[in-house]
Amino acid sequence: MRSHLSSLVFLVVFGLASGCSIEFSAQFGAPTRPVGTSKSTSPPSAAPDKPAPAAGKGAEDKAKKGKAIADVVGKDKKFEGLFTLYQNTTNGSTHLVVKKSQLDKEFIYFTHTVDGVPSAGHFRGAFRDNRVFSFRKQFNRIEIISENTAFYFSPTNALKRAASANISPAILASQEILAEDEEKGEMLLKADGLFLSEVFHPVKSLGRGSALGSLSREKTKYLRLRSYPKNTDVVVEYVYENPNAGGPSGPDVTDARFVSIRMQHSLIEMPENDYQPRFDDPRVGYFATQVTDLTSPSATPYRDVIHRWHLVKKDKQAALSEPVEPIVWWIENTTPMELRETIKQATLEWNEAFEAAGFKNAVVVKIQPDDADWDAGDIRYNVLRWTSSPDPPFGGYGPSFVNPRTGQILGADIMLEYVYLANRIRMERLFSEAGLELTPALSGQQLPGAHFCALGHHLHHSALFGQNVLKASGASAQDIGQLLKESIYYLILHEVGHTLGLNHNMRSSQMLSPAQLQDKELTRRQGLTGSVMDYPAANLAPPGAKQGEYFTTKAGPYDRWAIEFGYAPSLSDAAAEQQRMQKLLARSTEPALAFGNDADDMRAPGKAIDPRVMINDLSSDAIGYAQDRIRLAKETMTKLRAKFSDPGQSHHALRTAYLSLTTEIANAAATISRYIGGVQVDRAYTGQPGASRPFTPVSGEEQKRALKVLREQLFAPSAFDAPEDLINHLQMQRRGFDFRSSGEDPKIHERALTIQRAVLDHLLHPDVLARLTNARLYGNRYTTVEFLEDLTQAIFQDDLDGEVRPFRQNLQVEYTSRIARAVGRDGFSGYDSPARSASLAQLRRIESLLKGRNAAGAETKAHTDHVLHLIERALNPD
Repeated sequence: MRSHLSSLVFLVVFGLASGCSIEFSAQFGAPTRPVGTSKSTSPPSAAPDKPAPAAGKGAEDKAKKGKAIADVVGKDKKFEGLFTLYQNTTNGSTHLVVKKSQLDKEFIYFTHTVDGVPSAGHFRGAFRDNRVFSFRKQFNRIEIISENTAFYFSPTNALKRAASANISPAILASQEILAEDEEKGEMLLKADGLFLSEVFHPVKSLGRGSALGSLSREKTKYLRLRSYPKNTDVVVEYVYENPNAGGPSGPDVTDARFVSIRMQHSLIEMPENDYQPRFDDPRVGYFATQVTDLTSPSATPYRDVIHRWHLVKKDKQAALSEPVEPIVWWIENTTPMELRETIKQATLEWNEAFEAAGFKNAVVVKIQPDDADWDAGDIRYNVLRWTSSPDPPFGGYGPSFVNPRTGQILGADIMLEYVYLANRIRMERLFSEAGLELTPALSGQQLPGAHFCALGHHLHHSALFGQNVLKASGASAQDIGQLLKESIYYLILHEVGHTLGLNHNMRSSQMLSPAQLQDKELTRRQGLTGSVMDYPAANLAPPGAKQGEYFTTKAGPYDRWAIEFGYAPSLSDAAAEQQRMQKLLARSTEPALAFGNDADDMRAPGKAIDPRVMINDLSSDAIGYAQDRIRLAKETMTKLRAKFSDPGQSHHALRTAYLSLTTEIANAAATISRYIGGVQVDRAYTGQPGASRPFTPVSGEEQKRALKVLREQLFAPSAFDAPEDLINHLQMQRRGFDFRSSGEDPKIHERALTIQRAVLDHLLHPDVLARLTNARLYGNRYTTVEFLEDLTQAIFQDDLDGEVRPFRQNLQVEYTSRIARAVGRDGFSGYDSPARSASLAQLRRIESLLKGRNAAGAETKAHTDHVLHLIERALNPD
């Protein structure tokens, strides 16, 4: 969920020893102090550099005829380690040494963004690539091969001899051998073509990075070289030029014609230890490397290996033992002092979960000293970092990098953004565009990277909404501070969970009933949610009720179960181990262990099918809880003027509070809408105790209940009513010429329609309407025709005999236009026949309703004629 950056760590178990390091200021400069070798202790001093022999005349030409490496590198600076590097201190050109013993041997490649700009698809610490590569000699050249790790062949199967058939590795580069040392078994390659290009990784081809210009050969340069016995790191500043770049760019781009991206390439020795891969199971959620067994006759020939750390008990016979090497986290010295203790305690909270796996003190936390002679970019250190960016793509980000062959986690980082704490909306253009920037349920956008986590943005909004509600209700500063502290605690728990290998669990927020949520004794013992890997709504008690915890402050039942699955040491007896695993996984049907991840969640319209796997929800009665949230937001809205009008200040904070409240309404409405056409999923295996049917449609009663709440709270004529003296004070503080493009007046109708459109996007999605029909074959009793009849009534009935307010005019035109498109022409609308037929029936029904209307006012009459015109055009397109 790095959820979330440029600092990583190697486990001490790999035996990293001291090496050589140098950093360059600007292009080149004085070396810094060397980094050390252990992630759990202060770094030792590096070995002194060994001077290279002076170069002779025409050294490189002679080298091609078999001269020594020293004749080529001359007095170049030497970085000795896993791969020895030589760098010319005048022009920066670099050579790489490959040993004959390293040929046809696998290594791990990992790259991450040291610094970038989010508008170009890069941000500090973003993990970009993680693969296996090898060196292969072809005559007088060395090829760098990216190996395919997606398939497995049993070594006992004759098909193993055909393992390379129809599977293509990638030849990333082919470099001429410039010089060779026969005695040492070393070969010298020119490294500039490898690292100063995009050979190893396509810097600008992912996401928004494609907007970058052409790579500048003159400006692209090395920033830092480091080499140790187990890994070699090369930091490069890639400079992209686009002389024709026009139009405005983000505030993080100084000049769009010249954009720099700083990346670190890490070449890592393949670990040699007793680590045993553990295979993935669909009932529990770990990040995994997918591997298909091409020699298996199974219907599911999967050998997907989960990502986890290599933990070994000191005392293998003890039920509870400390690990030989714990998972060590360093809190970077950029972290505000007042947050360090909270971050430390939240990280250490995971130790309770590891006790279920038999480990004591599996996680250790240390503080980076201000005079530390290592930086957060060293992949041998796991670092919790804090930044404050102009346009952060996350609030928290916690990825890890692994050995793709086994799934062993080699290092991880967590990056946290200060904007998460700031009492402001992330994007100030939000309201002027009537958008829903903080309604992630209505957006499926993610940045590149399988581990990207958006919890920080969700949590930022939830905490902001909570603060606004508490402030409006007269809560104390202590209560508001407690909410913020618990939200930070939750963010750390979540992002650390990602670095342990856990992916999201968006179903865990339904563990407790609404009444149980406010029982602090219960939630402090068990947790508010089954897992900290969810995106839950903040727990705010209804008016007059006793307030419980705002956010869960401990790993939940699912988390402890998942850690036991991933980290409990395997039994030596294979049959006993299989029986242990089957017994453990059979518990997946327990309600507190319910699981559903991003592939299952319904945040985007039409995506997935199980409404219980959703973000921004809470409690076992998600519909009722969401209804109460909407009511709470609307009630709070009536108190905003009194609580957010500080003398001597602009009205900007009042506007931000209003945006927060309406965004919460949007999130709650999205949660409710997913129950219509929903199907509950059970991934239990055949014969598993407690299993239900794999697919069970949401009952017709619940679907009708969901639509009834939407009718009353989202579609009703008064759904978006707000005090006039609030609306005429929703003013953004002027800054320069920010209002020139969109105007600064409050656009309440546009915002309301945006929220309603987002819900209609799901309710009228072709997949949802088709599912209503398909699910009738296995239990659904709410037909497409019945649903659209109810939806038409919800949108038209309440003002059929009176004046139609602009809120409803917008909604009715939107709805009519959508079902007209669903009918389509000649059957090409993307909807199935039952949905098209039901839509046609609703067009005719609306036509019948409106033709009998006795419109009193000119505005309502004009609106009525407009809707009838849309229907006429749809029914008679020619």
